[in-house]
Amino acid sequence: MKTILKVRGVKQCFGKKTVLENVNLEVGEGEILGLLDPSGAGKTTLIKIITGQLAPTEGTVEICGTSGEYKPNRGVVSAEESGKPAVSGREHFCQKIGIMMDNFGLYERLSCYDNLKFYAKLQGIPMKKIEETLKKVGLFQAKKTSAANLSKGMRSRLLLARALLSEPKLLFLDEPTNGLDPATAAEIHKLIREEQEKGTTIFLTTHNMAEAEKLCNHVALLHEGRIVEYGNPGEICRRYHHQKRLLLHLAGGEEVVLPHDKSCAEKLLFYLEEGKLETIHSTEPNLENVFMELTGRRLEE
Repeated sequence: MKTILKVRGVKQCFGKKTVLENVNLEVGEGEILGLLDPSGAGKTTLIKIITGQLAPTEGTVEICGTSGEYKPNRGVVSAEESGKPAVSGREHFCQKIGIMMDNFGLYERLSCYDNLKFYAKLQGIPMKKIEETLKKVGLFQAKKTSAANLSKGMRSRLLLARALLSEPKLLFLDEPTNGLDPATAAEIHKLIREEQEKGTTIFLTTHNMAEAEKLCNHVALLHEGRIVEYGNPGEICRRYHHQKRLLLHLAGGEEVVLPHDKSCAEKLLFYLEEGKLETIHSTEPNLENVFMELTGRRLEE
């Protein structure tokens, strides 16, 4: 699989505070990587570094085979010094990257069409792409509606349309379904899947564990600036099988949670012999449980 994004040894300090420490990631073509973190863990800083908006204290970022190397207090190292092509953050942003972030880059008084027209002219994109993109996200009938008059779901679609307009190779989606109703979220998921099937690489941040498990090929759990776990969602959960539990519903409405091992055999037998057991379920560890074990925090904290 062709590598689209490679992050190596990225560190970011603001004064004496270290926000990111030795972050390493590699994302292949057509892959969806989920970045899961509680508020303040460094997610936004990492996205700004990858998209060329911020130079890290240390580390390298490579996108589609081109890279810029950063060293403390020196900015981007030259092509001659690093032995690699010098590519500006602006070039990366304009030509290879699409970004969907909440309220990022929308002009409230402009219509859906004119919002996209502004970016199309800025990036040299043919005007015919505007209506094509509006149709793709289901906003063609609302093309004359101003951004200020859009519902939250339609606004999310317009933000996604702006990110997709340039047909990016690497697409950043920052909590794309946050606050949306299930039906609208499902439509956004469908659009994300369609982009993946086209070969677009997607970097997704979310607090929704079900969303991460449904969409992502791999997830990275970020805590206090470090990646504390990485892998396929199912594989990660299986590594924490010690969290498996038996949930018993007893006559009278009482619920009992037992460890999923031989230590609970006598108690389980007791409930069966006494005729108290109505239902029994095995509860498997999920990403939320794993994150809680590793960090002591919930993702929405």
